[in-house]
Amino acid sequence: MESGPPSLPLLLLLTCLLHCWQGGRGQPSYTIDTVDLTILPSGAVQSGTPVTVRCRVRVSHDNIPHLQHDFQLRLDDVPVHSSTTEDDSIAYQLPRARAADSGSYECRVTVRDKSKASFGRKLHVAGLQTPVLYLSNASPYESEEFTATCSAPEEKGPLVFRFYQMSLPGDPKKIKQPPPSGVSSETTLVLRSVGDSTLYCDYEVNLVSGARRSNRSNEIPVIVKALYISPTMNVLPFLDVFEGDVMEVVCKVVNPPKNIEVFLTKDRRVLKKAPVSLSHLFTAREGDSGTLVCKAEWGNVQKETNKTLTVKELFSKPQLTLQPKDLFEGDRLKMTCSVSIYASERIGNESMRFSIYKDGAKLTDARTYNTTAEPPTNGNYTCRAEATSLSYTDVAKESQALVVKAKVPVSEPVLSVVGGTLVLGKRFQLLCRSDNGTLPIDYTLSSPGRPAETIVVSKPGEEAVFNSSAIRQTSDLSDFLCRAANGENRRSMSVTGRRLQRLSIIEPVSVPVLTVFPGAGDVSGGQNVTLSCSVQRGSLPISFTWFHTETEGPLFFRLSQKREESYSISSIRREQAGEYYCVGDNPANETKRSLRVVIGVKMAGWKKGLIAVFVLCILLILAMILILALKRRLLQFKRRRTGELSVKSASTKAERLSLTQAEVNEAANVTPGMIGKSVWSEHPSGSDSEDQNSVTAPEKPAEPQYAEVQIRQADSNPVAETPETESSEVRPSKQGVPEPADAQGSVEYAQLNHDPDPHSDHGNHGDHSVQDDYIDEIDIDSVHIDTVDHGK
Repeated sequence: MESGPPSLPLLLLLTCLLHCWQGGRGQPSYTIDTVDLTILPSGAVQSGTPVTVRCRVRVSHDNIPHLQHDFQLRLDDVPVHSSTTEDDSIAYQLPRARAADSGSYECRVTVRDKSKASFGRKLHVAGLQTPVLYLSNASPYESEEFTATCSAPEEKGPLVFRFYQMSLPGDPKKIKQPPPSGVSSETTLVLRSVGDSTLYCDYEVNLVSGARRSNRSNEIPVIVKALYISPTMNVLPFLDVFEGDVMEVVCKVVNPPKNIEVFLTKDRRVLKKAPVSLSHLFTAREGDSGTLVCKAEWGNVQKETNKTLTVKELFSKPQLTLQPKDLFEGDRLKMTCSVSIYASERIGNESMRFSIYKDGAKLTDARTYNTTAEPPTNGNYTCRAEATSLSYTDVAKESQALVVKAKVPVSEPVLSVVGGTLVLGKRFQLLCRSDNGTLPIDYTLSSPGRPAETIVVSKPGEEAVFNSSAIRQTSDLSDFLCRAANGENRRSMSVTGRRLQRLSIIEPVSVPVLTVFPGAGDVSGGQNVTLSCSVQRGSLPISFTWFHTETEGPLFFRLSQKREESYSISSIRREQAGEYYCVGDNPANETKRSLRVVIGVKMAGWKKGLIAVFVLCILLILAMILILALKRRLLQFKRRRTGELSVKSASTKAERLSLTQAEVNEAANVTPGMIGKSVWSEHPSGSDSEDQNSVTAPEKPAEPQYAEVQIRQADSNPVAETPETESSEVRPSKQGVPEPADAQGSVEYAQLNHDPDPHSDHGNHGDHSVQDDYIDEIDIDSVHIDTVDHGK
């Protein structure tokens, strides 16, 4: 079955895939393989040889059309040629190679964003062109300027040219070297030596490999001719003249060339100028002494002649003097105008004329001027002297200005303390000053114990400040004396220390004394303590500060207008005991400190009583505890030895236990009672029932119970019946503490039970026969003994 043509969608898909494949190939690929540089005919040639420098590049690429190559040719890293072409090579032509073309050549080729350079190739061009010298004038006059040109047109610049003069064979002298230029140099030469000489030139070219120097140029002989234009000068009447003499100076050139000029100068100032010759007339003055110069000028050639002129003074410059030199207002002054030297052969002293001026206005035509010094007379004074010379010329001279300013007498000085405050015992400064008086003013201070000291005040604003030693009392100020004077012959003014102005005297505080109230010894806690700090001397106000050595910082501070202040401690505590001191200070800034005072704090009385009561109670409690402990321990010992004795009374009168009074007394003597109480105590029965006479155990079985035997006194009639029944009751001890009679009961218990242990007697040393008799009289059948288990 044949397949039909591909559908349109399939063709479009294939086309898109083809374009995508072509786009996926990316940028065109290329690489620079080699860059070659060649120099033809060779790397070493003679000057003037044609040379070709060729650069070729090889590039591999993937069929890039119209690929451009950027060529750059460098000589010693200096670009000399560049070209952009599709060709793979360029050629740089040097039609006539010169020394300046020598060096290392390198070619760099850039293709798009890639670049590569060739290896360097050297070219050496041997030989330099011989330069040619041209002169504008081969026969110049001495010092005449002319032009010289040295060139090497076939070379390449810049070249450095030098010009030489050779007066003798083999002895050249370089006379000029212009700055580097192209292939030629034109300059101006001046030859000052008259005679024959030879001129030539050469040049130098600077290469990277080093400088090369050419051969000499052609030599040109030069004849330097002498120029006879030296002027002649005559000074009339003489070279030594007096002021006022008329002078004439003649200056000229004999056989001058064309276009010559003559100048007369003095101190670089042209007095006159003329062609060929000149004549100058003038009257000699004081400042005309010096050197006269006559100069002839032709082109740039100059010749000169000079002479020295001396002008002597007809009379010296006048001088104005003042008497007296130390002038004060109110003084009589005298001014005198005079000259010290005059030429007596030319003029007489009586022929001179004088005048005196004040601020340019004439005061008098006399040599002297008298007046009284006052403020209006102050000013600038000058005097003028005139005389006539033999040539009938008036010569006048003026003196220098004399400044006249009458001094103001110094006023009475004022003595004051610098700062206005004087602290006794400290050094201080004194200022001595006068309100009026012309400077300079001499201030002299005399103080006790020191030589006089002088201070000169010569500028406005300066002050005479004297350093003084300390004084101890105010009365010492009267010993200070200050003198002020502003003239050698003037009376000085003085002031004493008694008249010190604006003075505040401060006396430093004395050493403070710290006093403790109610006393410096031990005080009781809770008391109020007052610390009083006082000083004997010191200017007010005074600052008092209290300190405790165990406390950081001050306790209290007070500024007072009194010399004593106090600080109170309310209800002082034990921790506040220790050392205290106080510090006193005042504006003298001399801090003084008191001695330390020790304060001891003892316990308060009520605290002592409370402690005593507390201790007594503790002791009583301890004593009671001790007694109770001893009793309990004794009872425990007894319990271990005995059982509980329970004595029950006889139920009938016949069975009654009878004892004689003597036996009872004997028994009482044998076993005494404790704490004044008999062991045997008599208790009446509360019931007629015989069943109640039995002894019952206590409610607390742990506490032992003891039986107490009651024995009634024997009846006088033993046969008679007694209506009462005798009963023996067992009583429990109060609060578990055994009664004092228990010990006696224990003895009787042992006797009733016939205890053979001698230790159970507890000190009963009675007659044993009595005990035996006592036991015989007791009806055994009427005694009932109950034992209690004491082990519980």
